[in-house]
Amino acid sequence: MEVAYTVGGAFLVNVTLNKHKEITGIFAGDLDQAHAAGCAFVKETAMVPVRSAFDVVITTNSGYPLDMNLYQAVKGMSAAALVVKRGGAIICAAECSDGVPEHGLYGQLLREASSPRELLDRIMTPGFLKQDQWQAQIQAQIQLQADVYVYSGYLDDAQIRSALFLPTRDLAATVSSLRHRYGPGATVCVLPEGPQTIPYVMA
Repeated sequence: MEVAYTVGGAFLVNVTLNKHKEITGIFAGDLDQAHAAGCAFVKETAMVPVRSAFDVVITTNSGYPLDMNLYQAVKGMSAAALVVKRGGAIICAAECSDGVPEHGLYGQLLREASSPRELLDRIMTPGFLKQDQWQAQIQAQIQLQADVYVYSGYLDDAQIRSALFLPTRDLAATVSSLRHRYGPGATVCVLPEGPQTIPYVMA
């Protein structure tokens, strides 16, 4: 929005999509008004309100091809982060047939840090600029809020740990362990389609 205002004279044309990539709405005209109308429509059609945040949120990145690597899977984690309690846990199941991946600088940025805090501090250093840093930044911000476990058929435990995540090979056992950690009143949320449906805590 800031860039559009800087350019001036902007006429907005936005569309909304469903999970089948079909257009569900067209919002055009004044930048503020059309954008606000589009956001309101998406909130009604693609967002789900919840009463309070959860101790544990289980998510995906909505299957292939969206979960083809860990880089993309951060999007599903981002959806989960909207409704997980601070100090809670996120479990992300993603195939990651393309690995971390090895192309781009995302994996390198993760390997060069010993913790999410160190990763975020490095990225936020004035003048720091590297390809793929925004996804690493989003990941670090999520991990400062909650523990993040990754279940993947293509990444081994060492690869998952080098990406600063916690590996899990048994989803049911991990959920059981986390419910024990958070006590008898532990709450669990499941996002079967990851970022395709965005949850939010009602104000």
